[in-house]
Amino acid sequence: MLVPAFSNFVVDKIGPYFTTPPAFDLGLIFKDSGPSVPLVFVLSPGADPLNALEKYAETKKKSVFKVSLGQGQGPKAEKMIEDGIKKGTWVVL
Repeated sequence: MLVPAFSNFVVDKIGPYFTTPPAFDLGLIFKDSGPSVPLVFVLSPGADPLNALEKYAETKKKSVFKVSLGQGQGPKAEKMIEDGIKKGTWVVL
């Protein structure tokens, strides 16, 4: 109840700019990345950028490999990252 009240206060006093999240534009975000600068997504509950990332990868003609970092998945993830570095593929952890 307190968070919405703060949000309403900010909107009333200085406008919605500071309370409205920016649109998710993967093409724009991608420009800030590079071979040694990964994209890191901080997700909120229910957020899943994977579909958008896979569609964007298609436009760049890139393969996307995915691994969940559960128990025992570290070596698999390391191998995918090493292969990604060598082959130019994308890895989602």
